Amino acid sequence: METLFIPNEKDFKKWIKEAVEESLKVNSVGISNIKDDGNLLNRTEIAAFLRVSLVTLTDWMKRGLPSHKQRGRVYFMKSEVLDYIKKTKMKQVKLGSRLQHLNNEIL
Repeated sequence: METLFIPNEKDFKKWIKEAVEESLKVNSVGISNIKDDGNLLNRTEIAAFLRVSLVTLTDWMKRGLPSHKQRGRVYFMKSEVLDYIKKTKMKQVKLGSRLQHLNNEIL
């Protein structure tokens, strides 16, 4: 016959403490992997910088625009976004385009 283990309050506290410590450890590693160069922007800020709508920004994210998700929010590093624009066809912006202002940032 199997022995039935019934946890007490002390066991629950121990399990919760271990779970919280593990969660904090995982989240701090994720945060430290994102280098903070002072240019971390949210969706609204990067959309305003790129002069595009949030719908267009979401489409670009699906196509590979680099972003970082932290606690249900999306953040962008300005330097990564500019590097991405340099490496993709987006750098071939025609004169008069809404993205023409990025040529000064890229070059």
